[in-house]
Amino acid sequence: MKSIFKKKEMGILSIVILISILITLKNSVFLTPGNLLDILKNNTVPGIVALGMLLVIITGGIDVSVGAMVAAVTVIVGTFMVNFGGNLLLAFLVGCLSGIILGVINGFFIARMKIPAIVVTLGTMSIFNGTILYFTNGSWITNIPEWFINFGRIRLIGIPIQVFFWLGAALLTFFILKYTRIGRGIYAIGGNPEAATRAGFKKDKLIIFIWAYLGFLVGLAAVVHTSIVRQVDPNAFLGFELTVIAAVVLGGANIMGGEGSVFGTFLGVIMLAVINNGLILAWIPTFWQQIIVGVIILIAVSIDVIQNKRRERAMAKIDVEE
Repeated sequence: MKSIFKKKEMGILSIVILISILITLKNSVFLTPGNLLDILKNNTVPGIVALGMLLVIITGGIDVSVGAMVAAVTVIVGTFMVNFGGNLLLAFLVGCLSGIILGVINGFFIARMKIPAIVVTLGTMSIFNGTILYFTNGSWITNIPEWFINFGRIRLIGIPIQVFFWLGAALLTFFILKYTRIGRGIYAIGGNPEAATRAGFKKDKLIIFIWAYLGFLVGLAAVVHTSIVRQVDPNAFLGFELTVIAAVVLGGANIMGGEGSVFGTFLGVIMLAVINNGLILAWIPTFWQQIIVGVIILIAVSIDVIQNKRRERAMAKIDVEE
């Protein structure tokens, strides 16, 4: 029992509870069911994408193109529905396949060309954003079909339908990391790539799978986002990648790789959501949200680096004593 409360997740959960109490003391609206459901619904998109980013960060990578990827897929799905109609299943199929293709593009350059992930995704971010601007001229896509708008309004046992997609993505990601050889390989690559290769894990194939899976979740998130806002804004995801990265790092994932969990990532998303919601309820200007996210990233990464150095010194001391 004691080991459970020593986990990072329990510390993060305690911080979330403390922040929630402070916000409630400031504004009692925070703990109302309507506000809590709104928090969940409005954070399903970063919550879903953060699950894919978790796998990337566990392997020691990072993706700064996810905002551009989500924007690109929303444009693709929105354009498809407006021009060709279709049905709900087809909308999700187009979205997820589009996301997978974009993810595989990143994965190919990282796995096959051996280009660092940050360099690849900086390049593809510019390419995706430029392509979106070329085809849309920055214009919104409206006239989304009524059947899709009605889908976005569905509630199951009083909970918005979008939240269940987040839950489903979380369960799938947990299963992959916990119960499959792929999951073991992901942690192995992040912890010690050379040892992982000697253990029989195919690093290049795993990396391509990880980025394809991130693309799949990006596609899912893009369709879910469109169901919430009922239109497509090509510029809606500027800076989105910072929120996603911050959520994963806040959730206990080691930015250097080898460590992270689905529950921790969920808590990281919730922590940022609670902070942003609290700032809104306290009538604090929205630009403070960006400042706070930046500060949180610096603090979280700094803590990880300090802890890693302490572990390395401890291991070095043990080796010397032996």
